[in-house]
Parts: sequence; C-alpha cells; structure tokens
Amino acid sequence: MPTILMILGWRLFFYANERNEPAHIHCRKGDCECKYWLDIENYELSEAYSYNCSPRDKREVKKIIYQHFDYIVSEWDKFQEERNE
Repeated sequence: MPTILMILGWRLFFYANERNEPAHIHCRKGDCECKYWLDIENYELSEAYSYNCSPRDKREVKKIIYQHFDYIVSEWDKFQEERNE
C-alpha cells in the first residue's frame, strides 16, 4: 500500500492487490476515505466511493488530485510496471 503523497493531512495511496482495475487513487484523512478513478486522456476524475467525507473534504481532495494529476499518473505507471516485473 504505497503512499505517494501526504498533503494537508490527506494520504494518497495505491493498494497492491487491485490488479485489473484502471488508474485510480485512494485518499484517507482521519476517518474519511475515498477513491477516485483517473481518466488520464480527458484529465478528469470520477468518484468511485466515499466514506465519512463531507462535501468540503471531497472538494479539498479533488483539488489536491488535480494539482498533482501528472505526478499521480506517473507514480501509477511506475507502480504497475514494478508489480508486473
């Protein structure tokens, strides 16, 4: 479960056991957790789920994801390559 970013109390990470899922990022802050699908071609996000997240939490984490979108995608690609070796 590699953490790739820690910002404003948010931990953004991947799970190692989700082999066949498209690009996505998990986010956790306190008891709030959410997951967003990454539409790399269109530079967009889709919420996969959220638990205990307020609308403010969702706006904040989405802003973080967009600000670091290219880095997250780069880390996703590296993570997938390492797992397939």
